[in-house]
Amino acid sequence: MDRDAFRPSPPADVRAEPTDAGGTLVFVRDLRHPPATVWAALTDPAQLAQWAPFLADRDLGSAGAAVLTLVDGETTQEDPATVRRAEPPHLLEYTWGDDLLRWELSPLGSGTRLTLRHTLADRGMLPMVAAGWHLCLDVADHLLGGDPVGPIRGAEAKDYGWPELRDAYAERLGEG
Repeated sequence: MDRDAFRPSPPADVRAEPTDAGGTLVFVRDLRHPPATVWAALTDPAQLAQWAPFLADRDLGSAGAAVLTLVDGETTQEDPATVRRAEPPHLLEYTWGDDLLRWELSPLGSGTRLTLRHTLADRGMLPMVAAGWHLCLDVADHLLGGDPVGPIRGAEAKDYGWPELRDAYAERLGEG
């Protein structure tokens, strides 16, 4: 796909769950690819580099320490991560800095229902995080469909519908 023609899909099914120290974004997305294919996109560093907001220093498909490097244009920030659970191709759970991400993959016809639970300390960040993951998963869907657009992350996301998605998610999550 021509990157200039990229437009985000409509807002996904989301909800916020309160936690003792912030909130958990629950983001549900149906993908047209089987769980094993989605699993590879979530764990393989080469695929993550094409769609995720970070680069991984190793395959995330096994438990243990890792480093996830947030990318925003020319700026990078390394954060420690620990893969807590890796049960291919159904469950991946890891820390990213102070956040906890839990990816659940369920077969859905010939595709996958992906449920991301992203727990963070600042509940007010949930709409921004939802908008970011929305764009990343749109890019991942294109990548897995053989129509890559390249990663859209950091400040560049503002040129691809991030502000409108943030506002839509703020309304849906009751944070607006």
